[in-house]
Amino acid sequence: MADKVLTVCPYCGSGCQLHLLVDKGQVIGAEPANGRTNEGTLCLKGHYGWDFLNDPQILTARLRKPMIRKNGVMEEVEWNEAIQYTAERLSAIKEKYGPDSIMGTGSARGPGNEANYVMQKFMRAVIGTNNIDHCARVCHGPSVAGLTYSLGDGAMSNSIPEIEHSDLIFVFGYNAPETHPIVARRIVAAKQRGAKIIVCDPRMTETGRISDMWLPLKGGSNMALVNAFGHVLVHEGLYDKRYVEANTEGFAEYVDSIKKYTPEYAEGITGVKAADIRAAMREYAKAPTATILYGMGVCQFSQAVDVVKGLASLALLTGNLGKPNVGIGPVRGQNNVQGSCDMGALPNVYPGYQDVIDTAVRKKFEKAWGVELPRKKGYSLTEVPHLILKENKLKAYYIFGEDPVQSDPNAAELREALEQLEFVVVQDIFMNKTALHADVILPSTSWGEHDGVYSSADRGFQRIRKAVEPQGDVKPDWAIISEVATAMGYPMSYANTEEIWDEMRSLCRLFAGASYQKMEEQGGVQWPCPTEDHPGTPYLYKGNQFSTPSGKGRLFACEWRPPQEQPDAKFPLVLSTVREVGHYSVRTMTGNCRALRQLSDEPGFIQISPEDGADLNILDGEIVAISSRRGRIMARAQISDRVQQGATYMTYHWWVGACNELTADFLDPVSKTPELKYCAIRLERIADQAQAERDVHESYQKIRRQMNVQEAVLADKVTR
Repeated sequence: MADKVLTVCPYCGSGCQLHLLVDKGQVIGAEPANGRTNEGTLCLKGHYGWDFLNDPQILTARLRKPMIRKNGVMEEVEWNEAIQYTAERLSAIKEKYGPDSIMGTGSARGPGNEANYVMQKFMRAVIGTNNIDHCARVCHGPSVAGLTYSLGDGAMSNSIPEIEHSDLIFVFGYNAPETHPIVARRIVAAKQRGAKIIVCDPRMTETGRISDMWLPLKGGSNMALVNAFGHVLVHEGLYDKRYVEANTEGFAEYVDSIKKYTPEYAEGITGVKAADIRAAMREYAKAPTATILYGMGVCQFSQAVDVVKGLASLALLTGNLGKPNVGIGPVRGQNNVQGSCDMGALPNVYPGYQDVIDTAVRKKFEKAWGVELPRKKGYSLTEVPHLILKENKLKAYYIFGEDPVQSDPNAAELREALEQLEFVVVQDIFMNKTALHADVILPSTSWGEHDGVYSSADRGFQRIRKAVEPQGDVKPDWAIISEVATAMGYPMSYANTEEIWDEMRSLCRLFAGASYQKMEEQGGVQWPCPTEDHPGTPYLYKGNQFSTPSGKGRLFACEWRPPQEQPDAKFPLVLSTVREVGHYSVRTMTGNCRALRQLSDEPGFIQISPEDGADLNILDGEIVAISSRRGRIMARAQISDRVQQGATYMTYHWWVGACNELTADFLDPVSKTPELKYCAIRLERIADQAQAERDVHESYQKIRRQMNVQEAVLADKVTR
């Protein structure tokens, strides 16, 4: 009979607990556990996403041995050589160019909070720079910046279980059934309890299908619509006057900013009927409790931080904060995006969201870590190509658990930047596109092979547990980083992850009471948890005490700005990146799970409207060519009546149909998050479909050979 190991799913930020079934040292299945957020249910990835632990090499191979590039070729070496070489190269670059010439990443994709704490400590205490960032920069960076400004905390205000008890759920730019199926269950349960559902999305999603009202706004018009919502609340007297007077600031400035955004004016920008704008806000305002949920349809625009502040203002205007079953929820896409932010894997804050330019905070960390720390904010992840190619400021890049060549915009420019660097370290569990540019590869253990803590999207710390012994010569991420630090002259040694965790929480009042023991006893702990006798905090701002400097919520509105790249005669369509339910992130994990791979495969799909399909004479399922001002790829057409004419959608999981060859790197000026939801493209029919299928197959196999997948496996796998 198989052993059961309780852990947390490594995919989305829902934080579902599950049991891994282990027989003879190998994972053979997964079963749902009765976790706080999932309560005995799992989605597809939860049920079948464990298979990559067995290294089936369907897509790419697990990294099993350290490697160093010698004479242009990656060669396996022993750990001592890899650690010493990495330490010497980083030390030499730091000595020659200064500590700010080195960039590092955290990782939200499996290593856990402890590894991220150690990595940011390494960059700050050993390298001597705040140049530490991670993939939150390309997703929920605007949530951290916007919600911190408006409310004081860059996280969900309430808990995932509360969603189904809300009287109205306002979904903006968020497709829960694809990204967070367990959250989607909560939305359905709320609907069954009688809740109203309002959805703002250019595309008809599954949530839109069950909604009471769908507002199909034009891509890139978010701020204009949010301003119009505020206009209705204020000018129709629907806002909670007492609440606003007692608990907010900036009302007069807010009213002035939204003055011209009448529903009729906004209709001309957004395409949403003025009557529907009014109806939506009337429903939102009268609901006894209302919850806003949003996702990448808000965050991945160059005006994202403004829109997050605007959405928070809607909750403030109506008093939907500081109590159960209300609030605003940025539902984190990856399993530990929230945790990597919590641990300070960001260029502007230490663990616990403590500002790096605050003298008292810095001195506290200097005392704890025994070194002088840098005094200025670091660089953001999305600035890296520009800093290398245009400003020549970065010389080395330590990439930990990220695959930016696959996940970040304008992939060609990023590849060029990596090639120009003097030294690239990749620390990961699988070969990937970024690792092809590495000078050193450091193989680490995976989820299921180590212990630690994840933070769910609703601020919940939960234990992850080791289920099986890792195969090959690999080490936990925190141990690898500690060894590099020690080799660079800063001794760093921990006995286990709990020791790391205890050091972290001793420096962070927000997390101080969230011990391993408390997580074991309660099943998890939601921060803030400031003391040992504190149970954690299901919802924030009780008593309407906000974490802003004044203790009040800040209202905000500003002018709408259109996306920075617009379609024209040469590139007449608009592309938005999206996700799909069966795959995750850069696909090295889910692509190596047999069951999940059966759902879809290369070259991926591009969703287009029936009208655009007819205009271009493209049939459903055909291979098409897609180009932008940055690149050209192929994908399979998916004709969908969910899509409006002129708009197209692609997932970023694929190698051949890699949509980030097309996307633009225009950034939000505050969060530095790229505008992945809007770029101009051209779609072309390929006359010779048989040759197109062969081209896709050959491209796929070429990439897989680069990843060193066995030829026997290659011969057995073909694309659709």
